[in-house]
Amino acid sequence: MEEDNAQILENAHSEFKRQNFKRAEELYTTFISSCLQSRECAASSLAAAYNNRGQIKYFRVDFHEAVEDYSCAIHADSGLETPFYNRGLIHYRLGFFDDAKSDFLQALKLNPDFEDAKVSLQQTHLDQQHKINRGY
Repeated sequence: MEEDNAQILENAHSEFKRQNFKRAEELYTTFISSCLQSRECAASSLAAAYNNRGQIKYFRVDFHEAVEDYSCAIHADSGLETPFYNRGLIHYRLGFFDDAKSDFLQALKLNPDFEDAKVSLQQTHLDQQHKINRGY
């Protein structure tokens, strides 16, 4: 069973890299469902599957579903900075600046050299201040 799951995940990653997002999403969903049933998957693999499926949903502008997948990735393995960063981007785009800052800070806590998270955190601070200055 575990070998089948590993192959499913590998195939999902391959489809994702080829930008065959519909097929990748199907494979990630199959992998996630199998992991949740068998409980035999590595936390980092489950987190990667949720994160990448979240990316596909992000590309489709299904922000709420993407946030859900990123949150599941964080729950599966809270030591990965990428799902925090990705969730922070959506919070930023939706104007939830405090949530965005919290996610970017957590990403930086896990990886202090994460340049995109540094830039995003700085931009979030600036945009939040502009919003306050405009009286929103």
